Amino acid sequence: MPRSSPQDVIGWDLGGAHLKAARVGADGRPLKVLQLPCRLWLGLGELDKALDQAMAALGPCPRHAVTMTGELADLFRDRRAGVAGLLGAMTERLRGAALLVYAGKAGFLPPRAALRRVDDVASANFLASAEALAVRVAEALFVDLGSTTADLIPIVGGKPRPRGLTDFARLATAELVYTGVTRTPVMAVARDAPVLGKRRGLMAEYFATMADVHRLAGGLPRGADQLPSADNRPKSQADSARRLARMVGADADAHPRAMWIALARHLAGEQLAQVQDAADRVLSRKAIARAAPVIGAGVGRFVVRRLARALDRPYVDAGTVLASGATLGVREGVARCLPAVAVALLAAERSAFRTASSRPGSSEPSRPARHRAPRKPR
Repeated sequence: MPRSSPQDVIGWDLGGAHLKAARVGADGRPLKVLQLPCRLWLGLGELDKALDQAMAALGPCPRHAVTMTGELADLFRDRRAGVAGLLGAMTERLRGAALLVYAGKAGFLPPRAALRRVDDVASANFLASAEALAVRVAEALFVDLGSTTADLIPIVGGKPRPRGLTDFARLATAELVYTGVTRTPVMAVARDAPVLGKRRGLMAEYFATMADVHRLAGGLPRGADQLPSADNRPKSQADSARRLARMVGADADAHPRAMWIALARHLAGEQLAQVQDAADRVLSRKAIARAAPVIGAGVGRFVVRRLARALDRPYVDAGTVLASGATLGVREGVARCLPAVAVALLAAERSAFRTASSRPGSSEPSRPARHRAPRKPR
């Protein structure tokens, strides 16, 4: 457990499927970073369990910064209820500590003020990551490819230059692509695929995920797939082949394993093509110089490396940018959990806690009522 310091900050990224957390020291060094499964659609009890584990690992800390995407979970009736519910859970848990909420261009706000800026707070974690990188890299295409989504943000002149700030806008600008390397259903990546010399339609059923594809095709990092498989069965290559075969109406044992590996490689290529198409659209604005690198983050960085090669651009790992002197394990954690690291760094670098404490009535975090929406069967 890291040694406690009054200048440390813990950054939190409250996602709908994972909780990411990072403890950053007074000197800006990431000390410990972790990601935990948190199936928020099952209820706020999932967040409670994940917070228990994270706090046991990270230790007590007087200062905390939060960003989120979990307000989209269908536990909540809308985004406003989601932001209120998540902030209520965090203020209840962190009672007595200083808590600030990242609100994009509005900066860091106490929870009470953040509830009045829901559109700025909701799903703003991509911008925190891009801001933290832009302090250190003047020009790049930043790509964070995680378990569920891909963010593609141009950094120009030492500033993030997204054209969209909300999910609704970013889906239209190609800066947000709903594809990830573990949770994405295979049916969302392709409609058909070549198998035994013929194009065969893929079943529109949740039989297999991209975790199965990348497990067979190669590249899926250890520990990347933290949630149950599509059929709640094991995660061996044989199990992944069985699930993938079902997508084309076949039994895996009826054909050689090599056939399912070939199918997986094809589908991995289809996903890369989706991300490259988005990158081509962002780069076509001609704001980023030809020699500028691709900065990769997220558990799907192995795909981002392939993207950089396809774009003929140098690849730089986000863990190297933000934690060059750290151990390999810390650099890996920083790259996988970049938004949590970013909000901790930004809050500390901007002296956000000192600014917040100087505002009348803002020295203690507000405690919005905890939202307990009805659970939706899954």
